Amino acid sequence: MKLSRYEQETIVNYNAGEKTATLYTRDKAVMRKLDTLVADFPDTYKLTKQDEVSKTYSFPKSYVCYRKLRAVSTEQRERARQMMIAKNKAKGD
Repeated sequence: MKLSRYEQETIVNYNAGEKTATLYTRDKAVMRKLDTLVADFPDTYKLTKQDEVSKTYSFPKSYVCYRKLRAVSTEQRERARQMMIAKNKAKGD
């Protein structure tokens, strides 16, 4: 079944009273990432339910992460740009 981009949702659910989080997704890219984690870490990540368009996983809620954006200065950006230019030149030679 083909889903629209809008229908390809992912929902993470957890509460203060439990140690596990539940992730429901209809997004194929998220499914591939979680399926890899289930295969690599079966004691931590579990596939708990699936149908033809969605999958539900469970894992420790401590693995849910919130990150702030990394601040990159103009100097750091320019240094990174110069390193990429040098790297590309080295590949081309």
